[in-house]
Amino acid sequence: MVGGSGGLGAAIAEMLAARGSDVAVTYRSNAAAAQAVATAAEKHGARATAHALDVSSAEAGAAVVAEVAETHGGLHTLVYASGPHVPMVHLSTVSPADFADQLAQDAAGFFNVAQPALPHLRETEGSIVAVTTAATARYPVRDGLSSAPKGAVEAVVRAFAAEEGRFGVRVNAVGPGMLTDGMAARLIGSGELDDDALAITRGNIPMRRFGSAADIAEAVCFLASNRAGFISGQKLDVDGGYSV
Repeated sequence: MVGGSGGLGAAIAEMLAARGSDVAVTYRSNAAAAQAVATAAEKHGARATAHALDVSSAEAGAAVVAEVAETHGGLHTLVYASGPHVPMVHLSTVSPADFADQLAQDAAGFFNVAQPALPHLRETEGSIVAVTTAATARYPVRDGLSSAPKGAVEAVVRAFAAEEGRFGVRVNAVGPGMLTDGMAARLIGSGELDDDALAITRGNIPMRRFGSAADIAEAVCFLASNRAGFISGQKLDVDGGYSV
């Protein structure tokens, strides 16, 4: 579980543990939060570990994948739910350096972990689930700094699915819409989304409400399970119909 110390990652890790999976969570700087997630997973009887990881480093990505595989006796599912807080700004105000940095942290970060995981996943006929965004299906203004790199992640998801299916490896994505947890909560808390913006956003969602981290966790757990054994190269938007 890459990004297991965040709101979405924590919910996914705990649900996976509750359904019988051992869990390894990574964190970039917040060791205490990651350990809390691991402790919560252990309460469900799972073996859980926490590992420091800077996804922008290819060497670190490969090292952590190897460490997790050795510690847990293999790797069945890689869940990628990493991502820094991304401010909602117009792309015209984003510097090329900031855009390149976001691509490095998001798109290259995903590749830095997923690519070295492939040999382990081939052995178990396992899967990858990348948590991206519903904004690649329907673009909300001022979200390009997030949705553009996530679009690159989704392209890599499809490429891995096409190339790794012959080894029994499945690769899919889950696209969160507006949630009461995770990054959406941070945007609300920072004031980047005020009451008027929230009302407009809610009005654009056919179900007229926001989702939760548990909604995303359910989708991730499904795609990681044998129940989704013939599903690969797909993206499941969990967005209350926003992308319709």
